[in-house]
Amino acid sequence: MTPLLILLTILSYFVLLFVISYLTGRKADNQSFFTGNRKSPWYLVTIAMIGSAISGVTFVSVPGMVESNSFAYLQMVLGFMVGQFIIAFVLIPLFYKMNLTSIYEYLESRFGVSTYKTGAWFFFISKMLGAAVRLLLICIVFQLLVFEPFHLPFWVNVVFTVGVVWLYTFKGGVKSVVWTDSLKTFCLVVSVGACIYYISKDLGLNFSGMLSTIQESKMSRIFFFDDINDRRYFFKQFLAGIFTVIATTGLDQDMMQKTLSCKSYKDSQKNMVISGVMQLFVILLFLMLGVLLYTFAMRENIPFPGKSDELFPAIATGDYFPAIVSILFIVGLVSAAYAAAGSALTALTTSFTVDILNIKKETDRKVADTRKRVHVAMAVVMGIIIIIINLLNNTSVIDAVYVLASYTYGPILGLFIFGIFTKKQVYDKYIPFVALLSPILCLIIDKNSEAWFNGYRFSYELLIMNATLTFLGLCLFIKKKEVR
Repeated sequence: MTPLLILLTILSYFVLLFVISYLTGRKADNQSFFTGNRKSPWYLVTIAMIGSAISGVTFVSVPGMVESNSFAYLQMVLGFMVGQFIIAFVLIPLFYKMNLTSIYEYLESRFGVSTYKTGAWFFFISKMLGAAVRLLLICIVFQLLVFEPFHLPFWVNVVFTVGVVWLYTFKGGVKSVVWTDSLKTFCLVVSVGACIYYISKDLGLNFSGMLSTIQESKMSRIFFFDDINDRRYFFKQFLAGIFTVIATTGLDQDMMQKTLSCKSYKDSQKNMVISGVMQLFVILLFLMLGVLLYTFAMRENIPFPGKSDELFPAIATGDYFPAIVSILFIVGLVSAAYAAAGSALTALTTSFTVDILNIKKETDRKVADTRKRVHVAMAVVMGIIIIIINLLNNTSVIDAVYVLASYTYGPILGLFIFGIFTKKQVYDKYIPFVALLSPILCLIIDKNSEAWFNGYRFSYELLIMNATLTFLGLCLFIKKKEVR
């Protein structure tokens, strides 16, 4: 696939994206940007949530990881489903009852201003780093397929990529994101399904033959119960999945901003439950694709790339299949990556404007002017971080995302668990120190776990330990008088 054809494919997709963004954002105001005026159809939000949850990381990393992890990721996805039920029936009714613009306003009403700011800053750091890592992936692929052949440096790639995200979220905010993310989810699912079809066809497999090939492969093992020290051990993955999705969806302004744009909390609950079930089947498609990719590579004696993330791009854009496969890969990757990045940029703008700058009492004009400046600033910061991470990254992108989440979402999770499931009040001024100390202790324990715990190695359950340390830290600063 030539760089020019790839570029034309990307630009065609962007034209469609901007048309939808323009039509949905024409009459947008501040409430449209922040909450979608609480009028988003739940089924549309459900579709949009799939696109946001999948992201470009899943699109590229999950197929590549089956060689080393088999289908172990499904254990974590099963945990995701349980976590989304908890979000639907515990968090969503609470957030609707309080009529929140930012979910971190709950921390202010429950504990005080210091805790509120702590939660907002941890979200800001978490989401900014996570979004940058996810967007880095598409920048790397764009650099390989488009910018390098045209002899353009990486920073030009980053400016282009982040600039597009900024443009289509500038006016409509979450109102536009819900519609554009729905388009991206459709493109994403069609893309991966079509890639499975064409690769199976080239391997000479009909539908039943494809399923048999995947089932008989040693890469299709799902459950791992035999070694507790294995990162793939079932209960590590399953429990990590539950708490990861609670933290990164239920306590994440990005994901909840779309969810809370539904008309009622019951609509939001339907969206959360159904999107959790749908996510399981979509992830399964990516894992199935991974087995087929490795099977094809072995048959054709294609050398495996240095990083597993590069397998799908290398095969999909090579000269192994009809051009439609390359086009579908590009459309799917762009859809996945921009779904996550667009909603992340909108959420970062909302949280920074509402939580950190605290402009809730300002006039609509003042809020709009501030929001627009913050939106530009968030895009610039994201671009700078992408360039820095690109210089430092040496691991699988999906692994990097979950490791970051373990350290940065842990304090947020601990704060909300303490606030919701206890009636105790704490000394608000000490909470920032607890939230900062918990990830540091978590890191120390993680680095020494094999020596201290008879060879035990932590996986993504680091998030649970981080939240537990935060919860225990809060217990040290409980006031004697209970909240009534």
